[in-house]
This record gives sequence, structure tokens and C-alpha cells, in this order.
Amino acid sequence: MFHFENIFLLAGLAAVPVIILLYLAILRWKKKTAIKIGDPAIISGLTRNFSAQRYFIKMVLACTALVLLVVAAANPRTKGESGNVNRKGVDVMIVMDVSKSMLAQDVKPNRLEKAKQLVSLLIEDLADNRIGLIWFAGRAYLQMPLTTDVSAAKMYLQNAGPEAVPTQGTVIGEALRMAGSSFNSKEKKHKAIILISDGEDHDPEALNITRQLVESGVMINTVGIGSPEGATIFDPLTNDTKRDANGNTVISKLNEAQLRELAQQGNGVYVYLQDAGSAVKTLAEQLGSIEQKQLQDSSFIQYNTYFYYFLAVVLLLLLVELFTPERKISAA
Repeated sequence: MFHFENIFLLAGLAAVPVIILLYLAILRWKKKTAIKIGDPAIISGLTRNFSAQRYFIKMVLACTALVLLVVAAANPRTKGESGNVNRKGVDVMIVMDVSKSMLAQDVKPNRLEKAKQLVSLLIEDLADNRIGLIWFAGRAYLQMPLTTDVSAAKMYLQNAGPEAVPTQGTVIGEALRMAGSSFNSKEKKHKAIILISDGEDHDPEALNITRQLVESGVMINTVGIGSPEGATIFDPLTNDTKRDANGNTVISKLNEAQLRELAQQGNGVYVYLQDAGSAVKTLAEQLGSIEQKQLQDSSFIQYNTYFYYFLAVVLLLLLVELFTPERKISAA
């Protein structure tokens, strides 16, 4: 059975009476003009080749084309094939460090931008799973709860930066705890965390929280970004390198040992971020070892659309209207 996808567009049919009224108004104006002239000979000369019949045909063609154009825009369609899509996967919380130390440029263009490149690839690669996002510095903030909405995840990623978390620092333990609370506490599997950080500040609580999360069935993977030698931190707020309370230049170094230990205790894998593509591959292989669960059942309906048939007739009618003269064709 036919129905319209955009039925509200049928309101455009209200323009048809307007065109008809305009047509009648023009005819009336022409008659009034003829009466004002008064002289039958002059009127006959001016209107000798005018055909009211052809003028009416052109109006009918234009109105019909408009009606069909509106119908095409409303997209008439019928139901076609339908079915169900079963999606299986795991729940993955991506936890990314956005502290100012991530602005260090020992990784080009800087640690944060490199991390965002990785997260962008992860979002695409994990599209069949549920993904959540947490940004952290001196505090942890849930940006996006677990969802299958890839476009929303990428939107949040674009805005990730130190300004998203006013309190500075690196509270890995708090971020892990928040990620753990985002999962279904009744499930003892199907759950993983990917922690991306330079691990600069040693957080003694992080290991304890990691062990608790493992007991609840969470796998914890870590990604280290930066260099052991470290680099200065450019602070966009002061337009200068970051300094400590004594005025000394701060050097931010990768704390690889802590991140490795977290991954080991979390039954996961540690990845040193150099090439984002290879890092995603390693993480995806590790996540592949987790038993998947039924995420959602979604149904789909495919429709057969017919707007192009109406557009073809519209084009034909407009061509006929264009090449139909208002004047009579003189006999040879």
C-alpha cells in the first residue's frame, strides 16, 4: 500500500489554487485593458494571434507539473523487504588522559592529538560493540555512557582537551573506578577498559582499583604515549612552557612501568603508542579474546520508492509547457 515518507510536504499543494487565481487575475487584467482601449479595430489587431485556449493548456500543464513535483518530494513508497539484525559484541570504556602533560610534543603533533587519532580509529574498529568515553586529568568525567552511536563518540572526541577538565593532575584510579561503574554490575564478563595516558603521576590507588575491577570481570588494557626522556609542556593559557612553583621548567615523562603493571594486573595488554593503526590491531586482538554478548536486536524495513517516476513526468510536462506557444500558429 502506498504511503508518503514526508507527508507534511503535501502542504505544498496549497500553491496550486494560488496559481489558478493568478491565471484568472491575468486574464481579467487583459480584458480590462482591452475595454480601456475601446477601439475594436485596435483590440482585434492586438489579440489576433492570442489563443486563450493555448494559454489555458499551459496553465494546466504548469499546475499538473507542480502537483506531481510536490508528490515526488513527499516520496511515495511501499513496504519492501524486512528483517532483524542481531548484534553481538562487548562493552568497552575508553579512558583518555587530557591533562596538560598530554600537550608535550615528544610525540608529534603532541601526545593528546596522537591519542585522539588512536581513539578515532578505535571507535571505527569497535563499531559493532558498545563504547563509552571518559576524559580525566585531576578529576574524571564521563563524557559518553556505553552506546553504539559512533557519530556521537566522534563528536565528543573532537572536543577533548585540557579545558574539558578544569582540575589538573592525573587521577588514573578515579578514572578506572568511574569506568567500572559504567558497566552492568550483574555481568562478570563482556567488559573491557582501554586506558590511554602518559601515566605521569603515580597513583597508588590505581592498582587496588584494577584488582577490584578484574574480580568483577573487567579486562584492563593500557596505552602509553610519550617518551621516557620526556619533554616540556606548552601551556596555551600562558603562551609559555609550564613551570613549577619554584619557576623551574616542568619536564613530563612517560611512566611506562605503571601502565605496564596496570595492564598485567588487569589481564590485558600494554601498547606503546607509535603507529595508531598497529596499536588498534593489537588492542582489537586482545578484545577478541573476550566472550561476546547479545547487545541488541534491531529490525529493518526496506522501502520501494517511486518519486523518480513522478519527476520524469514533471520534466516531460515542463518541456511541453515550455514549447507550447500562447499565440495561434498562422496557416502557411
